[in-house]
Amino acid sequence: MSMHEEERFGKILKEELETVVFEEVVLFFSVIKWIVLATVVGILVGLSTTFFLKVLDMSVEFHRLFTHYYLALPIAILLSRALIKYIAPEAEGHGTEKVIEAIHKRSGRIDIKVVPVKLLATVITLTAGGSVGKEGPAAQIGAGISSAFAGLLRFNDTDRKKLVVCGISAGFASIFGTPISGALFGMEVLFLGSLMYEVILPSFVSGIVAYQTAKTFGISYEYFPLSFYVPSITHFLTYSVLAGIFFGVVAVIFIEVLRLTETFFRKLKTSDLVKPLIGGALLVVLTLIFSDDYLGLGLDRIHDALVVGDARPYDFILKTIFTSLTLASGGSGGIVTPLFFVGSTSGVLFADLFNQNSRIFAALGFVGVLSGAANTPISASVMAIEIFGPKIGPYAAVVSVISFLITGHRSVYPSQRIGMRKSPSVEVEIGAEVEDVRPVVRPSGLPTALRLYRRLRLLRRGLTDAGKRWLNSLRGRWKS
Repeated sequence: MSMHEEERFGKILKEELETVVFEEVVLFFSVIKWIVLATVVGILVGLSTTFFLKVLDMSVEFHRLFTHYYLALPIAILLSRALIKYIAPEAEGHGTEKVIEAIHKRSGRIDIKVVPVKLLATVITLTAGGSVGKEGPAAQIGAGISSAFAGLLRFNDTDRKKLVVCGISAGFASIFGTPISGALFGMEVLFLGSLMYEVILPSFVSGIVAYQTAKTFGISYEYFPLSFYVPSITHFLTYSVLAGIFFGVVAVIFIEVLRLTETFFRKLKTSDLVKPLIGGALLVVLTLIFSDDYLGLGLDRIHDALVVGDARPYDFILKTIFTSLTLASGGSGGIVTPLFFVGSTSGVLFADLFNQNSRIFAALGFVGVLSGAANTPISASVMAIEIFGPKIGPYAAVVSVISFLITGHRSVYPSQRIGMRKSPSVEVEIGAEVEDVRPVVRPSGLPTALRLYRRLRLLRRGLTDAGKRWLNSLRGRWKS
């Protein structure tokens, strides 16, 4: 090698080394930056959700002092609706939906007023017995705080979105006591079939920090570790597949009932402040007819399903109706806790129909309906392990993925963006919002499946005929 070539080679090697070193330095400082930011967000959101949960506990204890507390539902929903309508319209609905909309349409910009308004409106709704969840406010609290923090630091749109996703993850993780699946849910819920990989690290950090912060300040979480024996994996896996289909159908029912109820109240020709009175009155009537088991968070019924395997066959239908009426008429709160109720009670029904273990299928329904309704199979599978233990993990994954596929291109979160097609035979616009999607079914795979089915039938018939001929020949030889 000549001196000129050696110099040229040395120069190239130096440039490559400088590029590698510079890249690694940039990545190192980027990692440090997001770990620090995510930690701050996790602490702030953890403290805020701790305050929210403590206020919520006090409100629940307060309404237990009154036998007929639910008679206040019309007024409570009216107050909740008025608070949101006149002070913070962004806080409308079941929380998470508005956060998804803000990320996709406003780069995560959320008015800080949303945080106290959503908290107060949800507490009012739940105190009177409104059938809502607690994760919606947690998502909006997390998103509102992280959006304000990003504004103080003058972040660009890309970094603001990432920080707001961290806030959502922290909210979910600290509200349910599931740091990993909570962080995953915050990322996965934004898109149907897609993940924001660039925000995985800060989301995990913020979720874990928020969870630990809440625990440090006295928040306790309930887990339901399952220990069970599977005599036949094939047998149990078959029922897991059937359960996935069943929970997918249950999720579709929930989504469609909620959508139709919201459409009904939206088209109702009356004042926005009269609709809550109508919805609240309907809830009071239904409670007097059936029971107050379907009001509020419904944690007692969820506990019965998961611990004792006890639920009435119609529990999940009534909870769906109660939740739809509460949210559609103006009540404030989340939707995931009602999905837990619907999933666990429908799981008991499935187990009773097929003579299976009620507790196991209540647990599978707990995550299966969530996966289908929210399009979050990964976080639902991980949540099963965090709440019920590792043994249920493989079956929860099967149930969650099948339920996710069965629900099609629909969601309890209409602002969710389409990130994939659930079948090559169903055409949808990638990147469109779920509420705007009109799937076009082109069963291109159906003729192939039919041809394969016919061939299998012919093969089976041929094998059967050949077998009969062989047996006849044996009989002939035996007689001779």
